[in-house]
Amino acid sequence: KHNTKAQTKNMECVSFPPLSRVAICGGTHGNEMSGVYMVREMQKQKVEKAGSVFITTVLANPRAVDACKRYTDTDLNRSFTDALLSAPITDSTSYELRRAQELNAQLGPKGSEEAVDLLCDLHNTTANMGLCLIFYSLDWITMHIYKYIQSKITSAPVRAIQLDIPISEAYSLESVGKHGFAIEVGPQPNGVLRSDIFNMVKEAVDLTIEWLQLFNSGSTFEGGEVEAYTLTKSVDYPRDPTTNEITAAIHPKLQDNDFKLLQPGDPIFLSFSGETVKHEGEELYPFFVNECAYYEKKIAFHLARKITLTFPSVSVKKD
Repeated sequence: KHNTKAQTKNMECVSFPPLSRVAICGGTHGNEMSGVYMVREMQKQKVEKAGSVFITTVLANPRAVDACKRYTDTDLNRSFTDALLSAPITDSTSYELRRAQELNAQLGPKGSEEAVDLLCDLHNTTANMGLCLIFYSLDWITMHIYKYIQSKITSAPVRAIQLDIPISEAYSLESVGKHGFAIEVGPQPNGVLRSDIFNMVKEAVDLTIEWLQLFNSGSTFEGGEVEAYTLTKSVDYPRDPTTNEITAAIHPKLQDNDFKLLQPGDPIFLSFSGETVKHEGEELYPFFVNECAYYEKKIAFHLARKITLTFPSVSVKKD
């Protein structure tokens, strides 16, 4: 890692066409309230253009929003792989899968020239994660926006999570845009609206749009490096081998300590009979600790390595 500064200097400035079409989406999960109310507010204020940026606001899963549930049939935010988007629609196709194909037609198609330039999807977590940007590919536009948001928001830690998945297999809504990321903010219970959390989401959205305007107007953004967390594995709760019921909860020492380095021997679970389960293996960073929506996915928490990402200067392509 010693030569990263030199690498940055040697990276040529990369130019991109103007990023004039942005989609701000909320309610992909119908009980994550910050995005639902952010989109509703933008629609009420008729926010459709900010300088050089045309803004589309989308309530992604209206049925789930009405029911105040994460989803009605299947998880919409797992429905955007190439395979699912191209699957034929039949009578038995779930509401969310139909909705995914509608959103892909409206905001994509994924991987095409017609897709929106940037798709930003708003989420909440019950875990104590502060403000996180989650993205797939090592996208230089996304990294610059992340660095910009991080330099401006002081009310909570701002982190980046990278999921190392090829874009064809990327399953969430933000993968439909040419560039995209999810904004994940917590802690906030499902179905609850907290103004401190809402304001963090709003600030991140405003800063994203501000960055796009600066970029389109000809500002060059200097290259550099950022820290990110890259998902390495997920850990399930201890379970009873016969009933498959969980037999332990997150240990109090791990609870609310997302992104605090977990070392071998640190407590991770406390069983209902009082035994402590300890972390084994390498030092890693836990996140999505005790996320409500992940019980059904059999995930107690994710583990990540911390990495440094180096990226070049970027500017808009002149006609």
